[in-house]
Amino acid sequence: MTSTPIRVLIVEDDPVAADAHVLYVGRVPGFTPVGKAHTGAEARRALERTPVDLLLLDLHLPDVHGLALARSLRAAGNPADVIAVTSARDLAVVREGVSLGVVQYVLKPFTFATLRDRLVRYAEFRSAAGEASGQDEVDATLATLRTPAPATLPKGLSAPTLTRVTSALRAAPEGLTATTLGTTTGLSRITARRYLEHLVTTGQAERRPLYGQVGRPELMYRWVPGR
Repeated sequence: MTSTPIRVLIVEDDPVAADAHVLYVGRVPGFTPVGKAHTGAEARRALERTPVDLLLLDLHLPDVHGLALARSLRAAGNPADVIAVTSARDLAVVREGVSLGVVQYVLKPFTFATLRDRLVRYAEFRSAAGEASGQDEVDATLATLRTPAPATLPKGLSAPTLTRVTSALRAAPEGLTATTLGTTTGLSRITARRYLEHLVTTGQAERRPLYGQVGRPELMYRWVPGR
């Protein structure tokens, strides 16, 4: 990480998503959100007021396409890098973005862990300095941005079971308890709760006490919309 925080402007038309992205960026060491904008025009005004190192840029803004905004910033001499946020999977758009300073793409919906990985990799790439010893070092520096880190789960959790748990929770907008989830997925209550707590830790689910019963209140878990 760099010693000076990397200043990030969040450009996102959805106010709820923009607030979430601000929180996400603020949780990653070495990064600081300096503002948010909901349109291209707001983004331009924000950049005139505040120096920015990185834009977390939604490509579908109400007044301009994100790549058009990036192109105009480049033409104006603004050197800020861009991490594009989009639900589109058009590779032609990806290719166009490379020439405009788009260093990473994050597909919606994404989790905090996904964005954190991209930001950490960007910070590592940004911190590279000095003269490369040869082709291998140049390739390794570029690979910092392009090669995703392998997903790791806490000991005892498996990806296939996590997928089942995630699907069950997303299919229950009112939420599930560990007991109900266990019955739905064939897991024990304790195992189901471990997976649910993992989803809470990664920001994909939230929990609240379920009152109105005898004894200690059970916890209700709910998938966080938009994750």
